[in-house]
Amino acid sequence: QVQLVESGGGLVQAGGSLRLSCAASGSIFKVNIMGWYRQAPGKQRELVAVTTSDSSTKYADSVKGRFTISRDNAKNTVHLQMNSLKYEDTAVYYCNAHMAVIGNRIFENDYWGQGTRVTVSS
Repeated sequence: QVQLVESGGGLVQAGGSLRLSCAASGSIFKVNIMGWYRQAPGKQRELVAVTTSDSSTKYADSVKGRFTISRDNAKNTVHLQMNSLKYEDTAVYYCNAHMAVIGNRIFENDYWGQGTRVTVSS
């Protein structure tokens, strides 16, 4: 059984900061891409930031310069430091990981966390 567990969401005033964390656990052979997506009410889920196993990163234009993604390969964790939060950052944030996992054989699949809510008050 493989799972992603997120933490760190909450309520913050505009201009404030939050740090999200996500830990992958289970029969993991290798974690490749890890990232964060978000879904605001009435909108589609969108990419926020992703990082590869060699720590290259990609950000949505809307968060560049404000959010920083980082990972700890030894612990299979990924973090999202969110600074200068805006009202429009309000959403449920989902951790995503593309991993090679151990079953009857090693196979790759995408996994999602349960989501953590971030609410930014204006």
